[in-house]
Amino acid sequence: MATIVLADDHALLRAGLRRILEAHGHCVLGEVADGLQVTNVVKALRPEVLMLDLGLPGLHGLDALRDVRKREKSVRVLIVSAYNRDEFVVAALRMGAAGYLLKGADCDELLRAVGAVAGGGFYVSPQVAGPAGRFAAGLEPDAYHKLTKRQREVFRLMAEGLSRQQIGERLSISMRTVEDHRLRINRKLGLETQTDVVLYALRRGLLSLDDAAGAPRIEI
Repeated sequence: MATIVLADDHALLRAGLRRILEAHGHCVLGEVADGLQVTNVVKALRPEVLMLDLGLPGLHGLDALRDVRKREKSVRVLIVSAYNRDEFVVAALRMGAAGYLLKGADCDELLRAVGAVAGGGFYVSPQVAGPAGRFAAGLEPDAYHKLTKRQREVFRLMAEGLSRQQIGERLSISMRTVEDHRLRINRKLGLETQTDVVLYALRRGLLSLDDAAGAPRIEI
C-alpha cells in the first residue's frame, strides 16, 4: 500500500479522499491546501504518491508539479482535477505526472489510479484517455513495430510535443508529409488525441517522465 500526501484546497474533498484511501490500507501522511507549500510538505514527508489538484491557491497545480518533479523526482504524482480538457492532461503528463484522475471518478477508479501510479505505472481517466486506454488493457503489442523507421521518428517528436512545422524542420520533410505520417501513425496505433500519443509513449517506455518534463509544448 502507498504513502500519500493530499494537495487540494477543499477540506471536504481531502477528508473524503483520506477516508477512502485509509479504509483500503493506504497511509495518508499529510495534507496541504496552498500550492506554495506543496513542495515543502512533500520534501518533509517524502510520500510515495502526491495527489495534486490543479486549481490550488498561491501556485497553480502545474507549477507545483514542475517544482516537485524538479526537487523530489522519486515522488509519483497523480493529478486529481475537474478539468477534462486534453491540453491539461497533456501538459501534466509532459511535466512529469504519472496519472490524471477526474474528480467525478468513483471509489473503484480512485483506487485503481492510486494503485497504478504507486506501482510505477500510469493512469488517465477514460473520459480523457480516449483510445489510449486500450493500450493498458491489451492493445496489440506489436502495433508499434508496424511503424516504419520514419514514422517512429515522427511519433517520438509528436510525443515530445513538437509542432508539425518543428517536426518537418527537424526531419527535413514538408508539413504535408508530417501530417500524412501523423495520420498513418494514429491509425496504426489506434490513437486519436495528443493525450493518447503521450500516454502511449510513456507506457511503452518511449518517453520518460524526465523527457516529458522537458517538452512543454502541447500542439501538434
